[in-house]
Amino acid sequence: MSEELRKTPLHALHVGLGAKMVPFAGYDMPVQYPTGILKEHLHTRAAAGLFDVSHMGQVAVRAKSGEVADAARALEALVPVDLVGLAEGRQRYGFFTDEGGGILDDLMVANRGDHLLVVVNAACKADDLAHLEAGLEGCEVEPLERGLVALQGPRAAEALGGLHPDVGTMRFMDVREIDFAGVRAVVSRSGYTGEDGFEISLPEEHTVDFAERLLGAEGVLPVGLGARDSLRLEAGLCLYGSDIDRTTTPVEAALEWAIQPARRAGGARAGGFPGAEVILGQIASGAARRRVGLLPEGRAPMRGGTELFADEEGAEVGVVTSGGFGPSLDRPVAMGYVAIDRAAPGTRLFGRLRGKMLPVTVAKLPLVQPGHKRA
Repeated sequence: MSEELRKTPLHALHVGLGAKMVPFAGYDMPVQYPTGILKEHLHTRAAAGLFDVSHMGQVAVRAKSGEVADAARALEALVPVDLVGLAEGRQRYGFFTDEGGGILDDLMVANRGDHLLVVVNAACKADDLAHLEAGLEGCEVEPLERGLVALQGPRAAEALGGLHPDVGTMRFMDVREIDFAGVRAVVSRSGYTGEDGFEISLPEEHTVDFAERLLGAEGVLPVGLGARDSLRLEAGLCLYGSDIDRTTTPVEAALEWAIQPARRAGGARAGGFPGAEVILGQIASGAARRRVGLLPEGRAPMRGGTELFADEEGAEVGVVTSGGFGPSLDRPVAMGYVAIDRAAPGTRLFGRLRGKMLPVTVAKLPLVQPGHKRA
């Protein structure tokens, strides 16, 4: 292992559990445990998986006025999301955009009552912090050194509820501070697997003990980055740097659902974010390409970078950005970008794989029905 790799608070626990460790976003992270990626994936869908996501960036944004609404208005200058309308105890998915309408990073923003909590991707967190510090007026930006774990799956509420019953009353995208036997944690009912579950932010020094308590609950297994990737792919969720980046707009990426009416043309606070002209123009008139789900025929996965064609004669119409084996469906799954006239579910395309043209069908995302608790 390179000495340059950072370690999360759970590093020693992963090693002790026999995890295979790999470099990821500057950290030494578990890609899988002895159970294996396939079983870890299926166990998360059937029961509950515990993920270490402490490498993610956590940032508190506070208005100098002390009013969270002022912080929300300031942050709206960087994201095309309605944050002024975000109620206390709720969070929203969003993204930083650039002047060309490209995506700098995707993120979560929670209203914590007196401040906003922003969670960003590990590989982007240094740039995101600088972007926040440079772009926010009248606000203080504080990076938080905290542990972060995700408990995902249909039995997640049962397992976490064994430590505190209040989590059972939360619904999807709720955020609440909960005292777990003297450890005050910020809990959100969210995650990146398509399953019901929670993300728990807590002081670094309590992360190991908390994780061990969860792993001691019935139905909970540790899960690594390998299964996290296959789970999010089946759920149709983007990986920054693969499916979205500065070359993709939110509309091309099929993420315009995250741009609320207040920020769209005719809305109370329309535009005012980087790339607004491009993004709002695409919402009105459409984009030339679209992110779609893909189901390759046969058993051979189509990985990121696989070129897509309209027919076997070679008229290129798109590219795969993420692909692999989908354990829940017992078949290869993928997603990528295709020309808008080829984006309808059921459209038959061909992927060039090792010199051969293999059929692949456009599919509606997500590929697996989500299990979020919305009520």
